[in-house]
Amino acid sequence: MYAWLWRRLPGGRATRLLCCAVLLATAAALLWFVIFPWAETLLPFDDSVVGPTREG
Repeated sequence: MYAWLWRRLPGGRATRLLCCAVLLATAAALLWFVIFPWAETLLPFDDSVVGPTREG
């Protein structure tokens, strides 16, 4: 997959590295600001208990 992507990017080595960095930053931002907040509502992160519980 990475070789396929590298061959499809335009320009020389410096341009390809810059394009890869931009693609990586875009993917990270999409995950951080869109996918993870959406998935957080579906996952039971708030249901955990740390330490012993006291009843009554």
